[in-house]
Amino acid sequence: MSANESSPTRRVKPLSERKLDYLFVGFFLLNLLFITPIVDMEQLVIDDPNDFEYPLWPPAPLVDLVHWWGRNFDPPLMAREAWWRATIWIDQIFYFPFYIAAIYAFIKGKEWIRNWCFVWGAAMMTVVFVICWEELFGAHATDSVGLVLLANFPWFTVPIVLMARMWNDPHPFTEPA
Repeated sequence: MSANESSPTRRVKPLSERKLDYLFVGFFLLNLLFITPIVDMEQLVIDDPNDFEYPLWPPAPLVDLVHWWGRNFDPPLMAREAWWRATIWIDQIFYFPFYIAAIYAFIKGKEWIRNWCFVWGAAMMTVVFVICWEELFGAHATDSVGLVLLANFPWFTVPIVLMARMWNDPHPFTEPA
């Protein structure tokens, strides 16, 4: 039997008693509502940011925002090499559904998400490490190293904090009844 609310020996701790989990829910919401459907989607629907027509989605002002960021700080985003776009597809195909499931699980206290947090965390840190390596040393390295590393910092550190939270507590959302 799962160690969730279905167990007579455990009860779900309300989200209000799991303060750190607000960070994770907020981070997952940011990714679900902005990063994946707007920032990442723009990079999939526009092959060449120097020669394109505005797509139906994302909206033109948000396309312009992504291009402003890329032109001013993030050259790999504008270069759109195949490996970069592969990381965007990983986000669309794998991370997007995880965010939906994780938001639900964290709010409702569903412990089946625990192992998936390790999978997501390790994958996210790997992708962000590769992206940051390109930003620092690649063919399209940024001149704004500090700012770009700071912008990527949450996508490397939140997975670490999440995996530590899950590692240290085999029952992250429940307690003895």
